[in-house]
Amino acid sequence: MPLSGGDVTEGVVRVGDTVRRPVGPHSPAVHGLLRHLERVGFEGAPRLLGMDEQGREILSWVQGDAPARPLPPYAVTEEALVGVARLVRGYHDAVSSYEAPDDAPWDTAASNLDGEPEIIGHCDVTPENVVFRDGVPVALIDFDLARPTTRLYDVVTALRHWAPIADPCDRDGLLYGVDVGRRMRVFCDGYGLDRDRRRVLLAAARTRFERSYDAMRFRAEHVGGNWARMWHGGAGPRIRRAQDWLERHWDELDACLN
Repeated sequence: MPLSGGDVTEGVVRVGDTVRRPVGPHSPAVHGLLRHLERVGFEGAPRLLGMDEQGREILSWVQGDAPARPLPPYAVTEEALVGVARLVRGYHDAVSSYEAPDDAPWDTAASNLDGEPEIIGHCDVTPENVVFRDGVPVALIDFDLARPTTRLYDVVTALRHWAPIADPCDRDGLLYGVDVGRRMRVFCDGYGLDRDRRRVLLAAARTRFERSYDAMRFRAEHVGGNWARMWHGGAGPRIRRAQDWLERHWDELDACLN
């Protein structure tokens, strides 16, 4: 059964209680990460089960639903927001003990923040990559963009989609008129984000938008495929609109966070 929902990876199918995914240059790095998560008992990620006869990776099927757009009501509640924040925090704590090989081939042609990496971040915590069960977020999937980064980068990336930090015209219908500042604070509280990181969160979001724009344009021009499809579908202007919205609402968002 072909699976849909993701923006980039094609050819993902379900076979019984497994998921089969094409591999890429980054796959050995991701496999090491998934093995670590299994070793430390983190339940919020699929298990790597090996490779099949077609050279695809075999992952365990995570029972539940990854929200498609338009988002269902259960995915936009504050309870869901807290659940996603706690799931990300649990992942960060689980991965903090992972010492990845120096030559691990992460997909690094993407945006990041300055500073020394703290963890291997998921870096793509979109609604489509979070599995819900009975309305509760239980697992992260699709680790293709995982790479060395900071906790704050993963938080900012999640907030981009879950607060969401976006112009209202680009939000899901159920999130059109939400109080974004409140949702950012609820997420940060659920994660347990410390005061020092909250003080620089908006500046990190500004940097993330600028570098994400450049990274997506590069991927569209040099990788093509679904990256080009997203870019030509308006990804660049959406990022610019989100940047402008962030600047216009900076003070009120900052007041909610501090």
